[in-house]
Amino acid sequence: IAAHFEPNALYRDWLLVGYATVYTMAPVFSLVLDKDVDEGLANLYPELYKELTNGQSLSYRTFFVWVAVSIYQGSIIQGLSQILVGSVDSPQMVSVSFTVLVINELIMVACEIVTWHRIMIASLLGTMAIYIGSVPLLGGYFDLAYVWSWGFAWRVASISAISLIP
Repeated sequence: IAAHFEPNALYRDWLLVGYATVYTMAPVFSLVLDKDVDEGLANLYPELYKELTNGQSLSYRTFFVWVAVSIYQGSIIQGLSQILVGSVDSPQMVSVSFTVLVINELIMVACEIVTWHRIMIASLLGTMAIYIGSVPLLGGYFDLAYVWSWGFAWRVASISAISLIP
């Protein structure tokens, strides 16, 4: 966010720490438990993973698709939050955009999972519970009266749905 050619941070202090550690660490880390085939089958048919040895799983195309999706989601989250809330740096804007950001991250992790494991489910649900439980403690960043309103709920649901289209 910039005002009068001076950059202003939208997410500060504990929001950045929470996003980088508590709100995203467990779900993303739980992806290491995901497996697409049984270990015995992978050892029996190593040609299944031939593309990994050739370096084809992460190509320039894959990388730029990820970048494009990230730019789209970030633009939608930021842009629609500003449009629907009607301000640029208010606590309502932070409340809506940060909540959509956390929900978006959790849903994107869930979409990447091939084989579900109970630790994955616990990490996703636990992270969401921690986020909801920490919102009242973040009253300096969020407008708590607004967070418990229907206006907040429909804005978060709308922006989340649109940002998850790709």
